[in-house]
Amino acid sequence: MKVLVTGGTGFTGSHLTRRMLDRGHETVVLDNQKGLFDEEFKARGAKIIYGTVTDPKALEEALDGVEVVHHLAAAFRKINMADRVYTEVNQGGFRSLLELAQKKGVKKVVYCSTQGVHGNIDNPPGDENSPIKPEDYYQFSKHQGELVAQEFMAKGMDITILRPTALYGPGDPGRFLMMYKWVERGFFPFFGDGKVFYHPVYVENFVDAHELAAEKPAAKGQTYLIADAQYYYIKDIVAMIAEAMGRPCKFVHLPFWPLYAVATVVEFLYKPLPWDPPLFRRRADWYRQNRAFKIDKARRELGYEPKVGLKEGLKITGDWYRANGYLKK
Repeated sequence: MKVLVTGGTGFTGSHLTRRMLDRGHETVVLDNQKGLFDEEFKARGAKIIYGTVTDPKALEEALDGVEVVHHLAAAFRKINMADRVYTEVNQGGFRSLLELAQKKGVKKVVYCSTQGVHGNIDNPPGDENSPIKPEDYYQFSKHQGELVAQEFMAKGMDITILRPTALYGPGDPGRFLMMYKWVERGFFPFFGDGKVFYHPVYVENFVDAHELAAEKPAAKGQTYLIADAQYYYIKDIVAMIAEAMGRPCKFVHLPFWPLYAVATVVEFLYKPLPWDPPLFRRRADWYRQNRAFKIDKARRELGYEPKVGLKEGLKITGDWYRANGYLKK
């Protein structure tokens, strides 16, 4: 069939694009920037359109003849990004995509949201019915996207919402790469005791969930948390990264609140500047917020089962970082 992957040149999107090509689907990618694997995808027959979901011409071209849309494109976290940009892309752009998809007779849309709509989980593990309490405007805008999806579900569109936990894997430029880099230095700073839960999901496990959501009739109109089978204390994840890298790593424990105070000041000072601050409150909050969930609903209704466990996933990811120059060989 013909599929569209929005955000298909980015970290998660590129894994999904590759899977669609592996399956033999005619694959269209819409993204606002080039990615690491564009030439590979083009050589394999993918059509890549550089544009945004807020561009009517790009949407018109991207949706031509498409049967299934995997919507991953989003204005992602940048500390100094104006709130209106998140609204324009994550809410307005998604609405435009769904309006045109409905007109063109698209059969299925899978929307990638985020676990972040739930905020901190006070009594872990949480599930799809945990309170909605986003803690930054990105998370708020993703939930607004969910509300847009629900509007179109009410009109009869076949849409499924997925809320991934902390994605990681080859190509990840974010928090997991930072953890690997700290381990490579031989020590890791913990602000607090490190005993808060973090719930990873290996990127290929999440791609499995996208495929299942597109295929299973029971997924119509449903929302699913997608995660690996187990959640961990963050200090245990760091220890497993050190094991996967074959590197000793000393844990340095420091008090949390001085870090948060400094993060607040740095964030304020960088507000008028064109760069993202090196430290900010959301990054500091990683040391104290619980993110842990049940995946019972996805298992029951989608047949989702995470195939790659954390130890294997961390080894694959670390090897990719080394092979591609992100870490020393």
